[in-house]
Amino acid sequence: MIVVFDAECLLCSAWVQFLLRHDKRRVFRFASMQQAAGRRLLAEAGLEVDRLETLLLVTEHGAYRYTSAIFRVLHQLGWPWRLAWMAWVVPAPIRDPLYRWLARNRYRWFGRRATCFVPDAGDAERFLDE
Repeated sequence: MIVVFDAECLLCSAWVQFLLRHDKRRVFRFASMQQAAGRRLLAEAGLEVDRLETLLLVTEHGAYRYTSAIFRVLHQLGWPWRLAWMAWVVPAPIRDPLYRWLARNRYRWFGRRATCFVPDAGDAERFLDE
């Protein structure tokens, strides 16, 4: 499974750091949208880098975005993160606009890096194009 994320976004980088800490089975790999592999995966999913309002999760079964991607990621982390599936009862037409609103404001509220997120040496092999 590959998580495509915005490596300049402080919130997105914090999410990746959270996943690195809690992904004990090491099922996730990562690609930043600023790198060629991330851009390619976004293009294959029909997403544009310039107006990206989601992270992208690419699995063997397809590509997921918005809250669907978040729930699938948290499910893979196991207990207690799987409890997030309880929020699945909230319909996607309500969940996803809230997600996109947060994504549109991520730089203003959480900040932006001048340079892209760089993983620790022990995690570097989990990043595409790094």
